[in-house]
Amino acid sequence: MINIKFPDGSVREYAKGTTPLQVAESISSRLAQDVIAASVNGLEWDVTRPIDTDADIKLFKWDDAEGKHAFWHTSAHLLAEALQSLYPGIKFGIGPAVENGFYYDVDPGDAVIRDSDLPKIEAKMMELAAKKCPVVRQDITKEDAIKLFGERGEEYKVELISELEDGTISTYTQGEFTDLCRGPHLPHTGNIKAIKLTSIAGAYWRGDEKRKQLTRIYGISFPKKKMLDEYIQMMEEAKKRDHRKIGKELELFMFSQAVGQGLPLWLPRGAALRERLEMFLKRIQKRFGYQQVMTPHIGAKQLYVTSGHYAKYGKDSFQPIHTPEENEEFLLKPMNCPHHCEIFAAFPRSYKDLPLRFAEFGTVYRYEQSGELHGLTRVRGFTQDDAHLFCRPDQLKEEFLKVMDIIFIIFKALNFENFEAQISLRDPSNTEKYIGSDENWEKAESAIVEACQEKGLKARVETGEAAFYGPKLDFMVKDALGRRWQLGTIQVDYNLPERFNLEYTGADNQKHRPVMIHRAPFGSMERFVAVLIEHTAGKFPLWLTPDQVVIMPISEKFNEYAHQIANQLNMADIRTLVDDRNEKIGRKIRDNEMKKIPYLLVVGEKEAENNQVSVRKQGEGDQGTMSVDDFAAMVTKEVDDQMNAY
Repeated sequence: MINIKFPDGSVREYAKGTTPLQVAESISSRLAQDVIAASVNGLEWDVTRPIDTDADIKLFKWDDAEGKHAFWHTSAHLLAEALQSLYPGIKFGIGPAVENGFYYDVDPGDAVIRDSDLPKIEAKMMELAAKKCPVVRQDITKEDAIKLFGERGEEYKVELISELEDGTISTYTQGEFTDLCRGPHLPHTGNIKAIKLTSIAGAYWRGDEKRKQLTRIYGISFPKKKMLDEYIQMMEEAKKRDHRKIGKELELFMFSQAVGQGLPLWLPRGAALRERLEMFLKRIQKRFGYQQVMTPHIGAKQLYVTSGHYAKYGKDSFQPIHTPEENEEFLLKPMNCPHHCEIFAAFPRSYKDLPLRFAEFGTVYRYEQSGELHGLTRVRGFTQDDAHLFCRPDQLKEEFLKVMDIIFIIFKALNFENFEAQISLRDPSNTEKYIGSDENWEKAESAIVEACQEKGLKARVETGEAAFYGPKLDFMVKDALGRRWQLGTIQVDYNLPERFNLEYTGADNQKHRPVMIHRAPFGSMERFVAVLIEHTAGKFPLWLTPDQVVIMPISEKFNEYAHQIANQLNMADIRTLVDDRNEKIGRKIRDNEMKKIPYLLVVGEKEAENNQVSVRKQGEGDQGTMSVDDFAAMVTKEVDDQMNAY
């Protein structure tokens, strides 16, 4: 017999070889119908896989992220099975589950798979799913795996197998298809009731531009047809909210091939919006005792060798800049933290000086693959709302809690109140991925867990997701469509102070190491603005929007009056423009509604005679007529109320 411990701490006894599905059946038949994946002692586990030792178990349904992962992973295999049937001789790369669905990278040989082929592939997948084929796991030796896939001409699989350790390899088979895979998977394909293949893209094998470009097919699947219908409706709404589309319509930002891929150019309206976000955060930071610093866009290569960034991120950085000076090399700055470490080290520091909080809107550069670039959410040059706090160990938790407070203020101000938190810890079985001592890692991880407990913040714990220098707390916000975006992050770091030999003099007159906190509430200005655009559909809060008011004269006779009012409002710090085009007023109203301008003022003969404006509010229509002074007071109060609330 074996003991099975459940998340609530209760323990039950089962026969050795019991599966998670049988455990679920012992609890309730309904749970057994719903459970689709499990974890056993922290490892992902098929619900039909036997458990042979005492174990901690978690059971996952569709609503759990782990359940969706298994569902979509099986769907990726189903896609591959359909492709194998439709395109004989096709070769397979990798087919993982992703945050929303799955994809498979394939080499179709001489065949070409187009968007127009997706419906027939979907139909084949549904035909195969209806057979309810069991998905069967088999542990296999490395030698047998190489033989199995080698005989099938699967060179991509053979390459992957060659890098695996013997004793860690498994395959999954459903119907006529067998794949190299760790799992877990659904018990059978019949759970998959609705499928939509969403797009086709090119993807270099293993992300290497020097390797062959494969065909990547994306898709998503559901256990109910209704869920797919709702997803398709949501995707239609997402297209309307696409930050690239709205950013172009509102003239916020652009890209230029002449400047270079992944390097955004901020237009006047976008720059104004971004500047207001920066000023908003600077005001909060001042309240919390931060000091602004500025550092260059490049640094000596040795700086990043010392920090460890070059070893970890060198391949993802732009290549070193060589100067006429022999052996002198610089890098475009991939991170701000080494520069801030140098600022700390520039002066003798006392325990009385701490904590020191250095903040910078610092632009950094990473060489992302061209196929991975996407609007403002994935770029090669981006500005982090970065800050690095240097504190004593006894100050760590308090400082961490204050950073959490800043993030909560920002999320509330911008209506991102639906969010999740994730504590990312290092993988204890693969410590060579990280720098620093076990003792420092344990202290850093404990500080984050305790801070979350003190705030009453429920945070999911993910092992193996830590930064290479320390654990972190990440915030995933849900936008208006329910999509998850990773934004704010807080990271505890005992390691960079060691690498840069940072010291302060303690109360005992001895030298001590500070602890370092990395934090970026927005994450990056580019990504944050992209998410904000899609969350609001471009309808920003009044305090933030680039243009707050547009004045529309009903004919050119009233242009002078319109400009007079605009000057008056602009002098009152209300951002105002005039639409004096030779168009009918109905057209002007429609056009400016499309520009998401909060207040539309119509002026004609009556308004000019009485120094008034006729007011329309975005989404609410006609608000009546009022004096210019009353309108200015109303807008000023609305902005002040929004700003002072935080």
